[in-house]
Amino acid sequence: MSNPIMRDSLKALIVAPGARQGDLPTVDRRPADVEMARVLKTTPLRMASDPPIGAIAYWEHGALHDVVEPMAEHVVVTYPVGSQRLERRTGKTVAIGTARPGVVTVIPAGSTSRWDIHQPMNVVQLYLPQATLERISGEADKVAPGDLLERTAHPDSMTSRLLLSAVDVLEGRELLDVLFRQQVMVLLATRLLAAHAGSLTALQPVAGGLSPKVLRRAIERLRSDNDADVSLAALASDAGLSRFHFCRAFKKSTGLSPCAWLRRHQLEQAMKMLRETDTSVASIAAALGYASQSAFAAAFRRLTNETPSNWRRRAR
Repeated sequence: MSNPIMRDSLKALIVAPGARQGDLPTVDRRPADVEMARVLKTTPLRMASDPPIGAIAYWEHGALHDVVEPMAEHVVVTYPVGSQRLERRTGKTVAIGTARPGVVTVIPAGSTSRWDIHQPMNVVQLYLPQATLERISGEADKVAPGDLLERTAHPDSMTSRLLLSAVDVLEGRELLDVLFRQQVMVLLATRLLAAHAGSLTALQPVAGGLSPKVLRRAIERLRSDNDADVSLAALASDAGLSRFHFCRAFKKSTGLSPCAWLRRHQLEQAMKMLRETDTSVASIAAALGYASQSAFAAAFRRLTNETPSNWRRRAR
């Protein structure tokens, strides 16, 4: 794997926070289940609401190409089966992720973003009021919680398992079912405060993965647009691991191999140039180190199901 030639204009963050929770008055936000029904164009297969703690819903929905408007609750999504790409655009920032078991997506209350999902999928969603987070934080004698971070298919097997564990009792009306759901939502709120609130640069350790420090260093090297060595041997040596163990731990932490991560990063830089500049597709392909425009177009299509030119027209 060789380091592609990148220009200064290609620098961009992969994931950026969306609108802060306080950007819009709460009165202007739709209930999360109402907004999701509008966007997904269906109704949940199962749903349980346990006020004032929150609600959990199980959905099967088709392809999605729409803007999710600001919602009154935080929404946490996980994926019980399958694997497919997600594209989320917030302002000028594009985040690409792979929906699969063991990852979660976080949509903070009051934020808005454009979503493109090209195939039907199953999802489980938690709708959590800010008041629940504040209560849990207060009970733990912590300061008032900061904004939740936007997450797009973020590796977090603990949160994913907790949310999936409630699916089987979504229609239960027995006291034990209700108590179980409520306890799961409290645990999820606690987990969100611990793992998905605060500094965007905070990296959470993943069992069996790289430590936050080593993962951050590897990602910084992969993102670098200078002549840093991003060969697998160099990455593994920097982490103090064999190439085999580095690849396994990196994939455990990010959901992607180092090579796949770098390809995704390159294509996200391409999206930024396609959207914000008039640079030709051929020049973008060359800047990213592709052997030809056709090779770049094929890689771009695999990720987005669109040609670079079609994506540019839609994104502007």
